[in-house]
Amino acid sequence: MNILLVSPRYPDTFWSFKAALKFISKKAAGPPLGILTISSLLPDTWKRKLVDLNVNSLKDADILWADYVFIGAMSVQADSAADVIRRCKDLKTKIVAGGPLFTGDPDPYMHLDHLILNEAEITLPSFLEDLKNNCAKKIYTTSEFADMKASPPPDYSVIKASSYSQLSVQYSRGCPFSCEFCEITSLLGHKVRVKTADQILQELTSIYETGHRGNVFFVDDNFIGNRHKLKTSLLPAISQWNSERNHPFTFTTEASIDLADDRELMSGMAKAGFEKVFVGIETPDEDSLKECNKKLNIERNLMESVQAIHSAGIEVSAGFIVGFDSDTSTIFQRQIDFIQQSGIITAMVGLLNAPNRTPLFQRLKSEGRILTSHSGDNTNYSMNFVPKMNKELLLNGYQHILNGIYSNKAYYLRLKSFISGFKPGATMKSRMNLEKILALFRSIYYIGILGKGRRYYWKLFWWSLLRRPQMFPMAITYTIYGYHFRKVYRIDH
Repeated sequence: MNILLVSPRYPDTFWSFKAALKFISKKAAGPPLGILTISSLLPDTWKRKLVDLNVNSLKDADILWADYVFIGAMSVQADSAADVIRRCKDLKTKIVAGGPLFTGDPDPYMHLDHLILNEAEITLPSFLEDLKNNCAKKIYTTSEFADMKASPPPDYSVIKASSYSQLSVQYSRGCPFSCEFCEITSLLGHKVRVKTADQILQELTSIYETGHRGNVFFVDDNFIGNRHKLKTSLLPAISQWNSERNHPFTFTTEASIDLADDRELMSGMAKAGFEKVFVGIETPDEDSLKECNKKLNIERNLMESVQAIHSAGIEVSAGFIVGFDSDTSTIFQRQIDFIQQSGIITAMVGLLNAPNRTPLFQRLKSEGRILTSHSGDNTNYSMNFVPKMNKELLLNGYQHILNGIYSNKAYYLRLKSFISGFKPGATMKSRMNLEKILALFRSIYYIGILGKGRRYYWKLFWWSLLRRPQMFPMAITYTIYGYHFRKVYRIDH
């Protein structure tokens, strides 16, 4: 068979880094890892082609070539997925769909030929067997969770690695926590399931063979869910692998704030090459943390936790939320103060939304407050429920936070403060190349010459170059990030 794998387009959001990617001549931040895994699960004799709409356009000839179009999508890709589905229907090509978008709410997609829901390691083989026997069903679903040891390595051969700023791997699935607004446990369960160290090394080797050098993103929702195996197996193995190849990769991931309590774990991560970790801080307000059941963050000095991770040589990026029922009008300035004082450069502040399969959605639905399905993007100034706070006050306060952390003056102040004291723990061989040289000159032109905040750019440029030259590449990288954030958040000063 001929199989066309399609990853729909992401809208321009905080996470797209669209405005920043042009500086480094990349088309997308990362590849569609789920689709790459699906490719590995298909029969070897089938021909396959990937069209990532964040990188390439989808042509009618691609659809007509295919016996089946496999679409994998997250909820934030819903609009683009709908367009792909329409085109396939018009050209009478059969559609197989899966991923969080379709698993989270399959009802709107019952007109598709086949829905492969939940984890494909379990449901896809059943579909393939039935397809072989001409008895394929409409829906394949399961209440079981996949054994990660049986998950195949992603098929990196179907992508052009140079189109992406980073490549990705997945070590674990599942999260032991129950945050009210999060749908991870409804999709992947509470039990943390992990791959073996050998599996991960095999995937890293495959990425290495693509020619990619630089950052690799561990897409785990909570990388530190099984600390024992991290400390005793995975991190030592990655550290040795990376060292033997002269440190071709650094790594980023996501973790809960209690990472700050484990110095041994932080040290192991830094030694292995982890340079950044995304943490869900959400809010400095204790009542709001209790409301959303963010237990790990309650009665904790969040500022000290961030500083502990920074002191271990791992940079913290973080998520923040406003719009909890417990929020008052003071929360906006409190969020600004926390972000500025903590030195968290990459602070994703979003409005609270309620994904369909979350306890929050069920609670708000019972209260008659749900307005629509969640779009998957909480940085687009919209909410899918009626907030307790006056909506106009909330939106104005949200914009006040964004101005307070991403206007040129505030952002460069935070950036300089972070660079002044941070000592990276990860080792990576410095590789000056054309891509980095072009990024530097583009930053000079677009930010240092054309930008409204050019005086802040040049102050940081010369200060970092003369006072902390080893941090100069990071300084330039984050001036480019700031350029993207101001575009996304509509900040012009």
